[in-house]
Amino acid sequence: MCHVIVTCRSMLWTLLSIVVAFAELIAFMSADWLIGRAKPWGPEEMDNRTGGPQEPYRPTLGIYGRCTRISHMQFSRRDTLCGPYAENFGEIASGFWQATAIFLAMGIMILCTVAFVSVFTMCVQSIMKKSIFNVCGLLQGIAGLFLILGLILYPAGWGCQKAISYCGPYASAYKLGDCSLGWAFYTAIGGTVLTFICAVFSAQAEIATSSDKVQEEIEEGKNLICLL
Repeated sequence: MCHVIVTCRSMLWTLLSIVVAFAELIAFMSADWLIGRAKPWGPEEMDNRTGGPQEPYRPTLGIYGRCTRISHMQFSRRDTLCGPYAENFGEIASGFWQATAIFLAMGIMILCTVAFVSVFTMCVQSIMKKSIFNVCGLLQGIAGLFLILGLILYPAGWGCQKAISYCGPYASAYKLGDCSLGWAFYTAIGGTVLTFICAVFSAQAEIATSSDKVQEEIEEGKNLICLL
């Protein structure tokens, strides 16, 4: 018989697991890992409010994508275009970034799997006599290690030609040159920290759903159990 068990700690763990998976996925897909050197707009591109030139534009570069300006010569204007610069895995700018993509993708796949499974932990608390919370916590710890490896390798690729074209000639491995880090990189770091927090907190979720109070309500024949 399926017993629906909902506790504050198990629900918090489930929500955090989902948030972490989405945060890492969004960061991985974003082009805002590096913010390039400021590039002034052309003289024909004026700010309509002040009549002066617009603020300098800063292109962004991700692991496999970028955002940059494109010119419309016939209209004398420029638009921002975002999309992948690499049509396939082999065209990613650096071998280090290729390794980063692999490790991040593996970590994100595990996190997405755990996030999907966590939704069903209200009904299923064990798999083959092993706590599903402990299994998911172990997987989150493994995913966190993959994410750390990816984030450590990523700055080693700052010396590739693609990064130099955005960050200037002084860019090199672990040196940003004229670039700055974008929100996607910080989001990936934050998500990695939360991944380990989720891995540790899964033990608390397991304790909450297997407490004596829960067992008493199961023995009383209740199918829906909600505890603080």
